Amino acid sequence: MVEIAASAGISAETLRKIETGRAPTPAFFTVAALAGALGLSMDDLLIRCAEEPDTAVPLAG
Repeated sequence: MVEIAASAGISAETLRKIETGRAPTPAFFTVAALAGALGLSMDDLLIRCAEEPDTAVPLAG
């Protein structure tokens, strides 16, 4: 957790709050930084977070 937080440029406490729901709506740039630290593109993140595949936004391509 400490390594991922540091890689994303946030504190471990901020990441802990996000994980436990105490920070239920993290800033977009925080989410983007965490995605990058985890090796995920924003497209990957969108797909992984979509509630149902039918409601996912289609990727351009």
